[in-house]
Amino acid sequence: MIVTLLTDFGLSDVYVGVMKGVIARINPQIQTIDLTHNISPQDIAAARFHLMNAYPYFPEGTVHVAVVDPGVGSQRRSIAVQLKSGYVVAPDNGLVSGILPEAIAAVELNNSHYWRSQTPSATFHGRDIFAPVGAHLANGVPLQTLGTEIDLGSIVRLLIPDVIETETELRGVIQAIDHFGNLITNISGEKVRAAFGTRERDRAWNIRVNQAIYAGKKTYADAAIGEIIGLIGSHGWIELAMNRGNAQSFLKLKVGDAIAVI
Repeated sequence: MIVTLLTDFGLSDVYVGVMKGVIARINPQIQTIDLTHNISPQDIAAARFHLMNAYPYFPEGTVHVAVVDPGVGSQRRSIAVQLKSGYVVAPDNGLVSGILPEAIAAVELNNSHYWRSQTPSATFHGRDIFAPVGAHLANGVPLQTLGTEIDLGSIVRLLIPDVIETETELRGVIQAIDHFGNLITNISGEKVRAAFGTRERDRAWNIRVNQAIYAGKKTYADAAIGEIIGLIGSHGWIELAMNRGNAQSFLKLKVGDAIAVI
């Protein structure tokens, strides 16, 4: 039984530890794994990206509890989604939109029997709703018992633009920025390989952003120290990176900015 935790709570306060305590009171045998608690406050887009990229690496039946929740206490829904090989418990604010292609069924969490309290805090649903529901799911409680079934099409999605492919380029946007300042696009390495081949087959590719051109490379070590390059990251997406530096700080780009592989 595994429950993962992803939040923007940081580790300076007790919030994460309290969630783990709630889970342990339901079943101390549940293994909790921290994905990250360093999501920037209220950054739903970053949470979506990290959850989407972590999900495939866990065993079948894993429950992912993800709490980045600027709408806590409002009318936004609390949901649990059954995926092809696990579950996610989260606010319905777009956080789960990156893994919705894996979704099989979903419920709104309105059965308070599975909450920590019948009267949850208006500011800490991670403790009072999401953590206990995640623990009950890991314990084998059926999804449909936790609340009212909802249509998958009604779940909130973040609007990430589709990649536009022309005869000469792939146009996309920056979808995330990681701890190292790497600018991660929504253009997949698979699309680039299909459009341009691999460097080994002499079909070089470059990244264009704000009229500047940066060469596509295979590894960080292929670049000089301080050089900006394009890479296919370990997550499978094209990214702009600086060898031994911070590309975001240097280029001053942000999530949503346009970028193209040429």
